[in-house]
Amino acid sequence: MTQPRAVDFRETDLDAIAAARGRIVVISGAEGRMDKAARRVNRLTRGALARYLESDAFRRQKEGTVHELSYPAGLAAEGILVLRLERRADSLTARRAGAAVARAAGRGGLLVLAGNLARAADLSFGIVLASYRFDVHRTRRDDEEDAPAEISGTGKDAASEKGAGSGAKEDPGPVTIMVSKPEAVAAAATPLAALAEGIFFTRDLVNEPANILTTTEFAARLAAMQELGLAVEILEEDELEKLGMGALLAVGQGSQSPSRLVVMQWRGRAGGDAPLALVGKGVVFDTGGISLKPARGMEDMTMDMGGAAVVAGVMRTLALRRARADVVGIVGLVENMPDGRATRPGDIVRAMKGDTIEVINTDAEGRLVLADALWYAQKRFNPCGVIDLATLTGAIIIALGHEKTGVFSNDDSFCEALLKAAEAEGEGAWRMPLGEAWDRALKSDKADMKNVGGRDAGAITAAQFLQRFIRRGTPWAHLDIAGTAQLKKPADLAPKGATGWGVMALDRLIRDHYEG
Repeated sequence: MTQPRAVDFRETDLDAIAAARGRIVVISGAEGRMDKAARRVNRLTRGALARYLESDAFRRQKEGTVHELSYPAGLAAEGILVLRLERRADSLTARRAGAAVARAAGRGGLLVLAGNLARAADLSFGIVLASYRFDVHRTRRDDEEDAPAEISGTGKDAASEKGAGSGAKEDPGPVTIMVSKPEAVAAAATPLAALAEGIFFTRDLVNEPANILTTTEFAARLAAMQELGLAVEILEEDELEKLGMGALLAVGQGSQSPSRLVVMQWRGRAGGDAPLALVGKGVVFDTGGISLKPARGMEDMTMDMGGAAVVAGVMRTLALRRARADVVGIVGLVENMPDGRATRPGDIVRAMKGDTIEVINTDAEGRLVLADALWYAQKRFNPCGVIDLATLTGAIIIALGHEKTGVFSNDDSFCEALLKAAEAEGEGAWRMPLGEAWDRALKSDKADMKNVGGRDAGAITAAQFLQRFIRRGTPWAHLDIAGTAQLKKPADLAPKGATGWGVMALDRLIRDHYEG
């Protein structure tokens, strides 16, 4: 797993500033005032910092942004990053400012002069999240020429000397944050460190190629979390058949990779209350099956297990921070491939609930996986609420783009709590409608329902399908993360690629509403 960048919190040491390597971060508000540490930097640079803080350029600099003074005289550092940030900035602003610092510094070391910044822990969290790199499969750094390896007298090429696939990646420099009360800031940062590890775990899973992250490997990585205190069970295909999970099994029957259901339990309360259930779609690769997808862009379908990855990341976070909550995470792991055994359009399958489903399009496979996983979660655990996550429809991207996740729910208060948690963590979410008119689109002449309702309102009819597998009276929310799980350009707190959307929002929801 990619490890989050380590951050060291120390008391402000003016004598250490001159010898600091990498970049020094100076924080100042709109008035351009300097604290003791900033004044020390200013003296060492013979007034260069003050000249910038008094300039029109600083006055035009926006809150949370960074300006670099490169190779300043009087310091060993490569540069001074001037961060415009008010001392009483809110949590989200501080996190985004930290991300801006990380992007400006790259992989180099950082000495952050945070002084009495109220949100120093959040600043560090932003630095960590934006420093994520998925480079486990790279054999050379970005700054190395892509040239043939030279033959050396030792018989080793350049890649082998660097350690192909692992040692060639560039380790980030140290991050030291100097604050007036390091113990208090470190305590505030401890749960954020657990959250960062959960997010990194999710990003790694989503970024992995399908030849590495098979259903077997995915299940093994989840099973390894037993060492954190999670109870993990892996249900194999024969067990799924006995349970009657014909919908889930129909998706993976064309693949050589066996389908699985993984159950993760975190019991953090002594009372044994009904748990909150998180259910994730884990299609490790989606060709579309017999309803084959176009070749263009199919390589992105390695991320079609994003919902399962988020569930796994949340469960890891809860275990690491020893959350006082009862939560169960259930993920259906399958691969949707076309071969002689694959489900065909027109086939009728029977779900665990007992309902029959006419498969109109085998590329609408995620809802089949979730149908059985949702029913299993309710039948076994009788949860107090159910949240499912899935990269379910392209239609939600048409509706909301890549800015917000689509949220569907049968319970107003449950949905409102989820939306507020997402807003508090800066993760965009928007409630979408449900209703009988859309549900009628799923009517089948041959079975209890079809798995698609046509092109119109595709994200809504997909949610209506899932709602048919929710027991009456059970609070439920469906999160369609197709547009937010992976991005082609950097986000506020993440480089391009997997974002880990949802780990922060769900962790906040659990902290605010389910911890005793």
